[in-house]
Amino acid sequence: MLRLRLLTWDVKDTLLRLRQPVGLSYAAEAQAHGVQVQPEALSQSFHAAYRAQSRRFPNYGRAEGLSSRQWWVDVVKETFRLTGVHEDAVLSLMAENLYRDYCSARNWELLPEAGETLSWCRQHGFLMGVVSNFDNRLESILVQCNLRHHFHFVLTSEAVGVAKPNPKIFKTALCLGRALPEQAAHIGDDYSRDYRAAREVGMHSFLLHTPGQSTQPEVPPGHILPTLSRLLAVIEKG
Repeated sequence: MLRLRLLTWDVKDTLLRLRQPVGLSYAAEAQAHGVQVQPEALSQSFHAAYRAQSRRFPNYGRAEGLSSRQWWVDVVKETFRLTGVHEDAVLSLMAENLYRDYCSARNWELLPEAGETLSWCRQHGFLMGVVSNFDNRLESILVQCNLRHHFHFVLTSEAVGVAKPNPKIFKTALCLGRALPEQAAHIGDDYSRDYRAAREVGMHSFLLHTPGQSTQPEVPPGHILPTLSRLLAVIEKG
């Protein structure tokens, strides 16, 4: 059995996922204000706006003095502008509404076995924390989704000032968990930001491999989790 003290977790697409595509949520908000936009067009424009904003102001613009709220409001407005919506008053209202809505549990759902796996880990005495490239809404989202009580700490990239794969966020988690790297494991769905980044600071790590993801030949089969519940057997076997 692996001699682990601390388990750290990614959140989006590891423990929680969106209930529906962004385009559908944005289209519903637009329709509520009498604006008709196709969900597919909104999905495409959202990804373009998100990528551009992330390049210009990485990690929610924290280093440039932006708030994550303003960062996201700008992304939402640009998403609609790219689909031909330009009325400032409507853009501002939709952006504020969507920012607030994505802090609500109604837009998020647990991945299969997430709750059961976290409960098992907590019952077996593991200290647990979150390490996520997320903004400061994450605490509220975890509370509303009935997950916050599993974790001793929640580290977001906005709060720490750096995003995964920067080693600082993992080292901060190790300090909070009072664990040596070899006493800790990180679980996430992204090869570079989760699996490899944690291992580069000396932690164990496991990669959640959901259907449709491309495989990473550098990851030993024993480090891949086809489901979250597989973690239990991997820890006991290791």
